[in-house]
Amino acid sequence: MPSFAYRAIDNHGTRQAGHADAPTPGALALALEERGLVVVDVAANHDSRAGNSEAYRHSNRAALIDVTRALAGLLSAGLPLSRAIAAAASTSQQPMSERLSTIRDRVARGDALATALAAHAETFPPLYLGLVRAGERSGDLAGAFTRLATQLEREDELRSKLLSAAIYPALLAVVGTTAVLVLLLFVLPRFAGVLEGAGAHLPRSTQLLLTASAAARHYWLLLLLPPVAVTLGAIWVKSSREGARAWATTLFSLPMIGTLRRDQTAAQFARMMSVLLGGGAPVIGALDDVAASLADPLAQDDVVRVRARVREGIAVHSALADSTIFPPLLAQLAALGEETGRLEEFLRKAAELFEQRAERLTSRVVALAEPVMIIALGIIVGAVALSLLQAIYGVNAGSF
Repeated sequence: MPSFAYRAIDNHGTRQAGHADAPTPGALALALEERGLVVVDVAANHDSRAGNSEAYRHSNRAALIDVTRALAGLLSAGLPLSRAIAAAASTSQQPMSERLSTIRDRVARGDALATALAAHAETFPPLYLGLVRAGERSGDLAGAFTRLATQLEREDELRSKLLSAAIYPALLAVVGTTAVLVLLLFVLPRFAGVLEGAGAHLPRSTQLLLTASAAARHYWLLLLLPPVAVTLGAIWVKSSREGARAWATTLFSLPMIGTLRRDQTAAQFARMMSVLLGGGAPVIGALDDVAASLADPLAQDDVVRVRARVREGIAVHSALADSTIFPPLLAQLAALGEETGRLEEFLRKAAELFEQRAERLTSRVVALAEPVMIIALGIIVGAVALSLLQAIYGVNAGSF
């Protein structure tokens, strides 16, 4: 029987980690939930981070959104749950269709839908399970799937916007780096031969440039160190809890990026909490699902701390006020929501506010990055051209 590593949160908000044998990751997740634990992720021992959340991020999000939207429409039309799942399975492609058929069989045998979905935790994230569970408790599964579809579509739209905003700076960085390497490795050596044959006295700037070009040609393997280091760093961040925490700490400490990260994290927290509370989940249960759904380890730890304080009787806004991750505005809006008895509504408004702030700040960062990269590339190319012109002028002056 295969062995899996797991991370979970108990009823007191304490994190637990360990190893256990189970037929599948879903079976282990079910066993842990029966013990009263909230599963964060389950992974094979050879890759402690290839668990539920990572596999979900690499799954077909479009298929999940389509299935969720289909179930919302079918259940709203009055179709029984088992028939709605069968209809959604018939319109889906593999492997989603096979998973839905398995889920339908379990539901037909009397299992709760959230329990059947938890057996496929690599496809359905903790937030999905939490909202479905809340919908079953409140008897409004159609509304739960409608909220889920809206949330997934919103996340997908935001991800597409961020990706589109990052395309041009990334392309500019690749083109600029390629241009500099072509100058160092191919253009300058040809000029060096011409200038040396003409017997010109090379100025110091040209000598330094030719020395750098020669070093780049003779020790070209060193040019591979930066991309290799970046690749190894990315693997360390994705494959270890320590790497993820180090990367998250670095991002939060950067001047503009830290503010953007806090706004994005606050928007994710407020959006997920509002969706879960609107679906009928209790505050403690919603905090459990949010903690399991957030990808940032520092944000996860902070939500676990908030959950522990709320469980002790502290108000949500008071627990959020002590946070070092979330902006103070989130606690202020949560306080207004608790005072008026409309916490779900105010959290939804907070999510919209922080999403708008994050989008505006992202546009500013991208707008600032483009001219900075263009100026840096222009300075490098201009310095190379100026040094070569000085050398060529020396040749002409000597001939004259």
